[in-house]
Amino acid sequence: MLKKLLKDTVIYGIATVLPRVITLLLTRLYVDKLPTGDFGIYSGLFVYLILGNVLLSYGMETAFFRFMNKGEKKAKVQSTALTSLTVSSLLFLLTAYLLRDTIAVWLNYDVQYIVFGIYILVLDSLVVIPFAWLRNKGKANLYAFLKVGNTVVNMAFNIYFLNYLPADQLADGGGVYYIFLANVIASLFTFIALLPIYLKIRFRFSYNLWKEMMLYAFPVLLAGIAFSVNEGFDRVFLRMLLPPDTADETIGVYSACYKMGVFMNLFVSAYKLGIEPFFFSSAQDKNAPKTYAQITEYFIVCGGFILLFITVFTDLFKRILIPNPSYWEALWIVPIILLANFCSGIYQSLSVWYKVTDRTMFGAIVSIVGMVLTVFFNFALIPLFSYKGAALATLITYTTMMFISYHYGQKYYPIPYKKRKIKIFLSISVGFSFLNFYAFGNNVYVGLFFLLFYAFLASFVINLKSMLKLKKN
Repeated sequence: MLKKLLKDTVIYGIATVLPRVITLLLTRLYVDKLPTGDFGIYSGLFVYLILGNVLLSYGMETAFFRFMNKGEKKAKVQSTALTSLTVSSLLFLLTAYLLRDTIAVWLNYDVQYIVFGIYILVLDSLVVIPFAWLRNKGKANLYAFLKVGNTVVNMAFNIYFLNYLPADQLADGGGVYYIFLANVIASLFTFIALLPIYLKIRFRFSYNLWKEMMLYAFPVLLAGIAFSVNEGFDRVFLRMLLPPDTADETIGVYSACYKMGVFMNLFVSAYKLGIEPFFFSSAQDKNAPKTYAQITEYFIVCGGFILLFITVFTDLFKRILIPNPSYWEALWIVPIILLANFCSGIYQSLSVWYKVTDRTMFGAIVSIVGMVLTVFFNFALIPLFSYKGAALATLITYTTMMFISYHYGQKYYPIPYKKRKIKIFLSISVGFSFLNFYAFGNNVYVGLFFLLFYAFLASFVINLKSMLKLKKN
């Protein structure tokens, strides 16, 4: 069982992290081929796709897993979930397509982009339950193959369209058109590959079971909406609050430099995938709080190193990830976004308390608080500081969520965090990062000194701890 758990964790980790890495590589292609305004259009529309995916799946995937392991008849759960999502997706397709012109006017985007967005949302929602079915059946290899395959197909068509089509076809928003077309093709391939699962599950519907599943899924839906707003709606607010003639260009440079924060996100995602099963499996251990504290301490030490490392070598990474100098204007936000994502990761680690105590509604509440903060501070700061205000709003949101989770976690599930040590490492990492970037103009020699000092301090503390344990034994 342990071997299978480890194997599946690695496979699902690859299926989650590798597509993000490929998407990161696509960013280089986009900024190399698209003007800042066109990349801004794509980035702004993509935010609506994130929210649309949450709304169209409405927490049914989570409800599927819960009820499949709750003693209900599995066939009834599978067919009810599949029928529910299929019917709602087709209803959305019909309604949204009929209203496509109205939606385009409302969102102020070209109608052809809206149509592609509708197709992508529907195709992606139609594969939610088939993918969940694969996971529940333990078919990790097929799941990973299709997830990675979707991203590879998308990348292949992007490379073909943006590199080999005539330049006049990519001008005046044509590049954005072909990016969305590549997404539609990839989603269609995935849907066709998963169609046989529809034949295995079949369409049947239990209204009473559906009501129970929807009640369970509702908090998940709320948390998902809040997450979507926290994660990407700064682009929407930038377009809403900045002058129309410069908004898309500003969103373009902001979104490109925002991608530098993905390095921290990858670290957080890998940590979450590996550690979350451990949190649950060790919840009954009397030493669990102490173990959680130690794991969080190591996570913060490592995350602090990544924050400092990416900040110090921003000039190197910008040439790899964002080769077009016209996008470098917004590099000011890089340390801010890295720190915001780091705080989000710490929040994820601190959230163990409400997961192991079955207070999952707290997660939805904190996410909603974060959403309110996101809206408030974006509206307050963007008119004053443009994209810098959006970055600061993101940092404020995730920092506040982190502190709220810590406060209530210590109240309901005390964990003996070594606060003094954590504060020292956070202060050094954040202080060195900001000092080098903003005060020393990101001087690589000063940055290397800071980085080596931090690495020495971290290794010294860890080695000292190991020596003390050895001596004690």
